[in-house]
Amino acid sequence: MEDVPILGLYDSLLTRELERRAASWRASGHLVQISEIDKEEIAHILGRFVGEAAARAFSLQKTPEEQVGLANDVLRMLVDSSDLLRQLADANEVAEGPSRLLSIAQGGPGASAPVRPATSLSEAALLTNAREDPNLAHELAAELVSADRVDLLCAFVKWSGLRVLERSLDELRRRGVPFRVITTTYMGATERRALDRLVRDFGAEVRISYEQNSTRLHAKAWLLRRRTGFDTAYVGSSNLSRAALLDGLEWNVRLSSVTTPRLLDKFEGTFDSYWNQPRFEPYDPDTDVDRLDEALSRSKAGDRLFDIPALVPHPFPHQREMLEDLDVQRTVHDRHRNLLVAATGTGKTVVAAFDYRNLQQRLGRQPSLLFVAHRREILSQALRTYRQVLSVPDFGELHVGEDRSRHWRHVFASVQSLASMGIETFDPEHFDIVVIDEFHHAAAPTYRRIIDHLRPKELLGLTATPERADGTWVQDEFFDKRIASELRLWDALDADLLCPFHYFGINDETDLTRVRWSRGSYDSAELDNVLTGDTARARLIVNALRDKVSNLSDVRGLGFCVSVRHARFMAEYFSEAGLPSRAVDGTTDDTVRREALAGLRSGEVKFLFAVDLFNEGLDVPDVNTLLLLRPTESATIFLQQLGRGLRRTPDKDVLTVLDFVGQHRKEYRFANRFKALTGIPTGRLPNHVTNDFPLLPSGCQIVLDRVTKERLLSDLKTHISPRMDILAREVREHGQTSLITYLDEYGREIGDIYRNNNSWTKLLRQCGTVSGEPSPLEQELGRRIRALLHVDDRQRAEAYARLLDPHGPRYADLSPTDQTFARMLFFSFWRTGGDFASYDEALAALRGEPAIREEIAQVLKYGVERPRHIAKPLPEPLAQIPLAVNARYSADEILAAVDWAQLGGRVPANMREGVAWSPSTNCDILLVTLHKNETENEYRHPEPYVFHGTAHYVEHRGDRPMAIT
Repeated sequence: MEDVPILGLYDSLLTRELERRAASWRASGHLVQISEIDKEEIAHILGRFVGEAAARAFSLQKTPEEQVGLANDVLRMLVDSSDLLRQLADANEVAEGPSRLLSIAQGGPGASAPVRPATSLSEAALLTNAREDPNLAHELAAELVSADRVDLLCAFVKWSGLRVLERSLDELRRRGVPFRVITTTYMGATERRALDRLVRDFGAEVRISYEQNSTRLHAKAWLLRRRTGFDTAYVGSSNLSRAALLDGLEWNVRLSSVTTPRLLDKFEGTFDSYWNQPRFEPYDPDTDVDRLDEALSRSKAGDRLFDIPALVPHPFPHQREMLEDLDVQRTVHDRHRNLLVAATGTGKTVVAAFDYRNLQQRLGRQPSLLFVAHRREILSQALRTYRQVLSVPDFGELHVGEDRSRHWRHVFASVQSLASMGIETFDPEHFDIVVIDEFHHAAAPTYRRIIDHLRPKELLGLTATPERADGTWVQDEFFDKRIASELRLWDALDADLLCPFHYFGINDETDLTRVRWSRGSYDSAELDNVLTGDTARARLIVNALRDKVSNLSDVRGLGFCVSVRHARFMAEYFSEAGLPSRAVDGTTDDTVRREALAGLRSGEVKFLFAVDLFNEGLDVPDVNTLLLLRPTESATIFLQQLGRGLRRTPDKDVLTVLDFVGQHRKEYRFANRFKALTGIPTGRLPNHVTNDFPLLPSGCQIVLDRVTKERLLSDLKTHISPRMDILAREVREHGQTSLITYLDEYGREIGDIYRNNNSWTKLLRQCGTVSGEPSPLEQELGRRIRALLHVDDRQRAEAYARLLDPHGPRYADLSPTDQTFARMLFFSFWRTGGDFASYDEALAALRGEPAIREEIAQVLKYGVERPRHIAKPLPEPLAQIPLAVNARYSADEILAAVDWAQLGGRVPANMREGVAWSPSTNCDILLVTLHKNETENEYRHPEPYVFHGTAHYVEHRGDRPMAIT
């Protein structure tokens, strides 16, 4: 007892808690001393913290006798302290003995006590099914008896496993215990009758992943929650089968909320995130049997279809979301020209085919269709996709090369063939639906003539990369600056829709610093002279390939070269090295190209070396190795090349990418590909590079050798944190006032301008592009413009622009929505409310600074043209709050939007918690920071919040921190 300072412990806790309460009350406007706090409140706090102190001390006592003695000491201490404390304790001491109450058996006298688990609920353990260990089945059966909620994540569910646990599972159902199960159809190992029994006999809710091309859900884990707080979990190798539960060489770790509370909380959060993902679909034995049997039989046979489910077509969950987005655009917003942006390999053409089927069902007839692409292979693949989705084997005709359409009802045509026959020969309304693949080519004259002439009822553009080579975005020119639905590469990898990649950055010491730089890229002719014929580099490439690829006989590879000459040189060198290879380019005869592709698929050809030919469109799913043999400045082209190998196939576990990196000119932006590859903001890249990219999607790796890593960090240092004199020199050379043009021309991030309280206007004045001296208010406002860099939804940007109009209306004359936007804009600049008596004063101050007005307009335009996700309005009854789901907001904007912050009342600067209640809008706002160690971004101000929409409160547990469901 001498080593356990109980009084000191609870005194310290009490004082800290009372001080916290008092500070909270003072912050609310109440002046209060600790002594003035209600005595009942003190009693409550004392009881709580004496209990905590005693529990901590109690756990240190080794024997039951010591524990009883400690309990009695605490009781005496409480009784002797004061009259107030006497309210908290009963004077009776714990009886000597001691004895433990092990269980309470229901059912009256003589009821048998349940079997106890061999491991205490408060302990962690490792179960190995060894002779001296209790088997997992025994422990689960014993623990299920006391569980109040059960979750099971299990790759395979077998009848034999249910048989082992049937008594315990039946008891769960009898007690009405919620039981959730997540499983898969992978390898066909799950048994349908086992799932049927889980649902029908044991009352389980079951969700299934029917994904055939993913093998990553191998988790086997049980979570058992108890109202007593003694939660447990089992995580390991055991599926729900007899062998796994009883006698297999299986390892399972037993977790406890007492010893490993954070792990259990993470378990529950992760399970809930899976449960709510669309790819895990509810299973009902009365309606879903046929689909489950089909998926299991195909998995057993190894017959996996990677874009279109066989027999009865079902779009995958991510494709269903795209289809819903398209439907919303048409039915809710009456928009019939739509752009679909989806990463290569996620099934854009499949979505287009299902979209056609949906439109056909809505119209009650088969609408006419024109599908446009620029290569025969793309058109042939698209035609097969439509036929399978529609279950019409003779649907459609090809119009490309020697193939000609006869009926012109459902045509899959090349852009070249349409140009040669003259698109003007068609009535503009001849086709009900026009689908244009690889829509980022839309500005080309051949595409442009088709788009300008035809007036279909529905126009659908498909692309993986809406950014054009000239830096503009196709949605700006053709789709009213909108993207109907979007799924980018990093999101697709996170969602397990693509094959994971292993990227290796390899130093090859090629000196490119003297190659001429022209119009944003290396001169192709000079680059060709440096790379072609370099046998030392070619030897390094072959050696690196042998080092990184375990079995060269399984290689199916593409190599991207700078020129036809370079491609032929590499093909010859590889063939001589024992790796049969071919060179192909845009001039290669179709027959030769088809033979080369067939050879690659069969394995007779190991590599095809190409010049831009395979950047886009062509589906070569067997490719498992990419060689990047030329510097690629464009992140768009880099992603297109990477996409050639990301499509899943049954025999491909990972895509291997070898990128050979030389010594580059200072103009070359090596870092651009990593931002495109990972989706990590540029400002955070140095930390991720330094730590070897720890947060990549599951299964993916980026491995850089020492020299390549140093070069990348140097490149990032130069371009992420440029000195002001460098920026000033560039702005002076630029000689224009257009911020967006400057950023595109010099490859800068907008955050480069707004570091250290700088602004675009300040730079222009320093360089003499804008003359005159700045006003004090201009300098103050310039330092706060960075607070608008995150604005990425059009409604807010347009409202802010209206509010800055020098002839704009007074605050009282604004609509309620624009009044809200005015408050949001006001607090973005003046978090503490400033010295203004009204919003009109602040608006007048902003409107009176023409240079700042122009700069804000450019910042807003830049932001809305580069959204990460599609912004969607809030549904009723919250539609009056102008926050868009998926858009990004500062805390200042959020508090103003829900009327929590008001000039003359509360202001955002007073906000300290992550929860705010707004009575006027009847809303609770929950602000969640996911990455505690990354709360500041490259602009050195807090990261904006992404608005995820409304939530339904279920429960909360704990305090500081509080866990909210």
